[in-house]
Amino acid sequence: MAQDILFDPLVSWPLIWGLAALAMVFLALQILRRLSGWPLRALAAAVLVTALANPALQREEREDIRDIVLLVVDETASQRLSDRAEQSEAAIAAVRREVAALDMELREVRVGDAEDNQGSLAMAALSELVAETARARIAGALMITDGQIHDPGLAPDLPAPFHTLLTGYETDWDRRLVVQNAPSFAILDEEFTLVLRVEDLGVIPSGVGGEAELLISIDGAPARSYLVPVGVDMDLPLTLPHAGMNVIQFEVVPDEGELTDRNNGAVLQINGVRDRLRVLLVSGQPHPGQRTWRNLLKSDPAVDLVHFTILRPPDRNDGVPVTELSLIAFPTRELFLETIDEFDLVIFDRYRRRGILPMIYLDNVRGYVERGGALLMATGPDFAAADSLFRTPLAEIMPGHPTAQVIETPFLPEISDIGSRHPVTTGLEDTHSPLPGSDAPWGRWLRQIEVTEHSGQTVMTGADGRPLLMLDRVGEGRVALLASDHAWLWDRGYEGGGPQLELLRRLAHWMMGEPELEEEALRAVANGQTVTITRQTMGEVAGPITVTGPDGTVMTVDLEEVAPGQFTAQIEGEEIGLYRLSDGTLDAVIALGPAAPREFENTIASAEVLLPLVDAREGGVMRLEDGMPDLRRVSEGRNAAGRGWLGITPREAYVTTDVTLRPILAAWLYLLLAAGLMLAAWLREGRQ
Repeated sequence: MAQDILFDPLVSWPLIWGLAALAMVFLALQILRRLSGWPLRALAAAVLVTALANPALQREEREDIRDIVLLVVDETASQRLSDRAEQSEAAIAAVRREVAALDMELREVRVGDAEDNQGSLAMAALSELVAETARARIAGALMITDGQIHDPGLAPDLPAPFHTLLTGYETDWDRRLVVQNAPSFAILDEEFTLVLRVEDLGVIPSGVGGEAELLISIDGAPARSYLVPVGVDMDLPLTLPHAGMNVIQFEVVPDEGELTDRNNGAVLQINGVRDRLRVLLVSGQPHPGQRTWRNLLKSDPAVDLVHFTILRPPDRNDGVPVTELSLIAFPTRELFLETIDEFDLVIFDRYRRRGILPMIYLDNVRGYVERGGALLMATGPDFAAADSLFRTPLAEIMPGHPTAQVIETPFLPEISDIGSRHPVTTGLEDTHSPLPGSDAPWGRWLRQIEVTEHSGQTVMTGADGRPLLMLDRVGEGRVALLASDHAWLWDRGYEGGGPQLELLRRLAHWMMGEPELEEEALRAVANGQTVTITRQTMGEVAGPITVTGPDGTVMTVDLEEVAPGQFTAQIEGEEIGLYRLSDGTLDAVIALGPAAPREFENTIASAEVLLPLVDAREGGVMRLEDGMPDLRRVSEGRNAAGRGWLGITPREAYVTTDVTLRPILAAWLYLLLAAGLMLAAWLREGRQ
């Protein structure tokens, strides 16, 4: 119960104070005139002023409510190291007992790992807990943690002491690998530098050397071992082995007594890109589609194109000076003997033997393909003639042999059964809109060179199902044969046109070994912890995929066909780290999570981050390895921590259950009292 006096004036306060001042003036005059009844008149005036102020007695019925203690428990990944989880659970049980003994209420929140590698957001959880609790009831806040939190800027304004119960041990030590900088992509065949550092944290035991063994593996290949110094930034030069995604794994061999080996490794995914694609285009007899290849290749800023057109062969004598026909002499020796290996792709567009390229040059082109180069033959009637390039050493690597017949009849290019599964031609119909009302996906071509399939794969067919586009692998290189010179009709919109640029772009990039266009490939793409597995194959079925997780667990995943030659499946990765995929023939690796999880950047228990908030609220930091401290009641503003104890400030909170309000005196009593005092003053002065 609580009582207060309240005033509910009958008139405005300025009027009351004015009347009181006027009464004081009259009293002063009475004192000057030495009237003996002035004290009684003063009391009468005070009674009247009090009556105008209308005092009332307010009585509250109150019910005490228990104070609240807030508890935040850090359950992030670093809190699962060593026996920190057991320390935390024991501390939680002790806090519950201590708070119950103080007859207070305990409100708990547990904080797990945040998404997107944000680490431990314990302060955000404490702020939410404070916002949900009446501030007048908060008697204290405790946090059970290893001190490695990552949002100290979100610390709330607490009205009570804040304490930290620290897990871990003072003798803990750990070794970690830090990747100081790493690019997201790198140029193929060019060296780039990573900066790594191996660090020792905590109390380093005697006998631990100043060197560590570092293992480096690319795409799951056998790791190479290196001895590296500890505590020194190291420049590591690397060269990516292939285009596309390269997964590089670093791992420091654990030493005895380390707190964890989860921060001994790092996984980087670096995309290998070509700096410039060098293409050699040699055109023979001019024809309407001659600029097709040039326009395609020049439209890509990443392509360096060297284009030569043979305007006049050496055996032709028309009397025109060479200086008027040629901007530059054809450097045949330099191109075909000395620098041919510098090109990524060589294209012969309707070229025939004209006495310019000796057989030794063409034989060197064959060797260039076998060593890993790419050759595209875009043929016309010249391929069926006696001076065809087929009559050269290039015949050994061509997937089709000409029959000397040229088919001059309209035909509709079609994708073959194999072509429906090949990345160069699969889904090609979906990239072009045909003419309204037309049943054909694209326009027709008007000429085809008849060839017989010798090797490789026919991905497109022409007139009467004859091979139109053939692809083959020769040695380490690739060869493509296009048995028509009318692809340009699609570009000109003949009968609605067709996906000419898309076809030629895919063809050129497949020949240059782009990973996305490999006909036999196993790929994995991560979105968060979800992994999408894709198996591209020329076969009609795809076997199961074996997935090996970071912890060594193995699972078998069955694939589902979603398109011709394309089989997919999705899995959820439960652990952060490197996953290895294999179908017995092809292998792939994918890294889930960050290169180095934030929770393991520093695993040594320390209250350094929390000390500003602890000191601001007169709190304390206690290590659980020294035992659970007692909780005591302390007055507000006093030091709330001591040897073996932590203070909780009682708030004495309550709720009001009933309020009554009644005047101190009735109005008629005020009037009677004032009149009596005034009468007494008159009688006193009358006697005198």
